[in-house]
Amino acid sequence: MEQGLSIAVLTVSDTRSIETDTSGQYLCDSLLADGHKLVHRHIESDDLYRLRACVSHWIAATDVEVILVTGGTGFTSRDSTPEALPPLFDVSVTGFGELFRQLSYLEIGSSTVQSRAFAGIANNTLIFCMPGSTSACQTAWSGILREQLNIDHQPCNFAELIRKGTH
Repeated sequence: MEQGLSIAVLTVSDTRSIETDTSGQYLCDSLLADGHKLVHRHIESDDLYRLRACVSHWIAATDVEVILVTGGTGFTSRDSTPEALPPLFDVSVTGFGELFRQLSYLEIGSSTVQSRAFAGIANNTLIFCMPGSTSACQTAWSGILREQLNIDHQPCNFAELIRKGTH
């Protein structure tokens, strides 16, 4: 793989710390193992405006090409990621959520309907949002993100899209 992408990882949680954040840690370990660069890691409470502020800052940053968000995608009263972030997108990547739920169905059956995984592009920055469980992050990374963030993956990938600046 050519030079990896510069990636920020955001865990959305009111209860996790760096020590207990297994899903965020899995994403960090995986992106580093696949040759990418971890440029930021943060845990933010599940608050619509705090999530928007954090992600907006990274969208505007010149050192972030991809943002991986884990958590806050369910249906509890505290899950606000799907309401917080899409207003920031220039374009939605609807296929990410669709494919995530298809892969997840093979693992957890109909419970996948409670996943509100989604993605978009803002200011030439890719944003992928997935459930907060480590197994969901494994599904997203191994089933979608590993290939789509690899600039050598054919016939197409998101890495070459953002590196060319054409979305």
